[in-house]
Amino acid sequence: MGMPQATPITVSITRTVLPEHHRRFNAWVQAGQVLAREWDGYLGSGWIRTAPDSNEWHVLYRFSSAKALAAWDESEERSWWIDSAAELVEITKVEHRTGIEGWFEQPGDMNFTIAETVVPPRWKQAVSIFLPFFPLSLLSNFLLMPLLGSWPIVLAVLLNICILTPLMTYIFLPVTTQLLRPWLQKPRRDKRRK
Repeated sequence: MGMPQATPITVSITRTVLPEHHRRFNAWVQAGQVLAREWDGYLGSGWIRTAPDSNEWHVLYRFSSAKALAAWDESEERSWWIDSAAELVEITKVEHRTGIEGWFEQPGDMNFTIAETVVPPRWKQAVSIFLPFFPLSLLSNFLLMPLLGSWPIVLAVLLNICILTPLMTYIFLPVTTQLLRPWLQKPRRDKRRK
């Protein structure tokens, strides 16, 4: 009795692309294909649009096994590649399917959907950092500066930053982003419809 054969897995990704970035997105997808080709188990990929003026792109790629796909999904190259599209893509939906029959909803095929994070525009990220940082910085300066007035400025600022950084990272930013989540993840409007 031989070892069980790995089942190929196909990933279907639907991305809503900002209209002004279609050419850049096309180049971005091709760069991802070039990176993925270097990975063991890569079987191929492609992409289509539902219509010439559609903002929705369907990207497909296939690996020989879930293990080979996981190695690609967890790679630094893929992480860098995904991050580089933050300003191009609004919404992403990902589906993993095993077997070619998976496209026809055959019973027994694995089919699940994973929602990827919607990356807000950088100006919204800046606002969400500013909102907790400004009052926290004011409070810190108000409380610490009378105590650190005789310290060299470099040491006083260093202590202030050492106190504020963990507070921002572990308490204030998570709370702020949770409160602002509907606004941060609100889809961007198509500029052509204005």
